[in-house]
Amino acid sequence: MEQNNYQGALQKPIGSGFNATSTSTEVIKNIDLTKKTVIVTGGNTGIGLETAKVLATAGADVIVPARNTEKAKKNLDGIANVEIAFMDLMNPDSIDSFAENFLASGRPLHILINNAGIMWVPLRRDNRGFESQLSTNYLAQFHLTARLWPALQKANGARIVNVSSQGHQFAPFHFNDPNFLHRQYETLQGYGQSKTAVNLFSLELDNRSQSSRVRVYSAHPGSIAGTELAREASLELFQQMGFYDAKGNLLPEAAASLKTIPQGAATTIWCATNPLLNKIGGVYCENADIATLATDTTTTGGVKSYSLDETNAKRLWKWTEEITGITFNI
Repeated sequence: MEQNNYQGALQKPIGSGFNATSTSTEVIKNIDLTKKTVIVTGGNTGIGLETAKVLATAGADVIVPARNTEKAKKNLDGIANVEIAFMDLMNPDSIDSFAENFLASGRPLHILINNAGIMWVPLRRDNRGFESQLSTNYLAQFHLTARLWPALQKANGARIVNVSSQGHQFAPFHFNDPNFLHRQYETLQGYGQSKTAVNLFSLELDNRSQSSRVRVYSAHPGSIAGTELAREASLELFQQMGFYDAKGNLLPEAAASLKTIPQGAATTIWCATNPLLNKIGGVYCENADIATLATDTTTTGGVKSYSLDETNAKRLWKWTEEITGITFNI
């Protein structure tokens, strides 16, 4: 009997043997990905770059779609088994072109890692009028996954990892006004709802795709030092999140909570490769294990129940198909 994680039914740690300090190379030890094909969005910088490197080192053929292919070539230079292709997640036509080219190659897709994302940005919209964090962090995931679905089925045993965030705790999905047309824009609210959408999408997709032998996970990397995610963030936003004091000094407890990039990539790689998850999916993971359910008052760690709600997940799926015009048939 197939199980699902609606309402957090499977949402509890399974004793992976790893923790918050585990690194990407530790979690992939003894795992051979020879003859496996992997796509990593955002695989040319930050934790995405680390993810692509480690998977390639384990033998996988890794495709990194990137908006700036020259930057990607520079950052990935010297890594075997990596190919770079153009894709702009804010441009639906670009997503279609990338997916069509990949499908034309005839290859199965064993692992899809939807890693690329943005945060702390001012109000921007894509050419359809969708708020940029929602467009990049969630709608592009849905779009790309739908287009690559035939290749995922062809693998006869595939995994999808959608990179989420503890930031989903900032906001549930705002079905009445997701694009901030009638409410004041707050960048962390936009980010929060985009990551809640990632969790709901992962939950619903896993439930629908089990019969196709495709399992799906959402993963929180942790707060990472040294990535480009905060390049547009103001000091005020970091103070709002409790990282800096009124004088602009990084608080000791905040510094202690930061992960290195190899630690940040560990949960994604664990979700993508670990055999303990062969019969479990639709779960939200952190610190290289399945996370706990967060209570209503929790602001650190765990996953909020609203982002594992069956009604919300099905409603979001229908809404996404309607506003994008993409019918994701499984």
